[in-house]
Amino acid sequence: MDNNQMSVDVFNKRADLYQEKFMDVALYHDTFDLFCHYIARHPATVLEVACGPGNVTKYLLDQRPDLQILGTDLAPNMLRLAAINNPKATFQLMDARDIGKLHHVFDAVMCGFGFPYLSKEEVITFIADAARILNTGGVLYISTMEDDYSKSGIKRSATTGDTTYTYYHQADYLTAALTANNFRIVSLTRKASRAADGTTTTDLVIIAALNKV
Repeated sequence: MDNNQMSVDVFNKRADLYQEKFMDVALYHDTFDLFCHYIARHPATVLEVACGPGNVTKYLLDQRPDLQILGTDLAPNMLRLAAINNPKATFQLMDARDIGKLHHVFDAVMCGFGFPYLSKEEVITFIADAARILNTGGVLYISTMEDDYSKSGIKRSATTGDTTYTYYHQADYLTAALTANNFRIVSLTRKASRAADGTTTTDLVIIAALNKV
């Protein structure tokens, strides 16, 4: 089975539990506020990738009601919940690896913790695709669990007991890919996140703006 599909199946099956456990995104409010700050246009169009139950969407719309958000995910049950939680946003089924096929341009792209389910090669391609679908000066938000990429593998969730293939990513190649695709990094933040089993992981959040040509 495709590593990504393994994760999609789990998230689709556990969508309601995921919503119950992770709807509160207070730990990342400061980074979402900064993301909103750098979106200069009013109103503005935002593509949210791997939107889950719409937890990030809801916070963004609370801060910036002018945002026109298209939320995407591969788990139908996540999209169902996201639409209930955010009746003013639009949602559609889409693979994060297919954003380069979109025929629209956006003022911002949000990908909150979609990278742990994409390989190194896939996230580098994602960054290049994001550059192509962003307006000049557009903003990209990415977050992931940071560790040596070699530690990636099948992990068991302490919350549900399900297994998914989890990729860890490193700031060095992410920032290099951003720079190579004409992005300027405006913020790089690390946060300690405690899992249900008591272990602590480092979350990496990068916000970047597409330079003017």
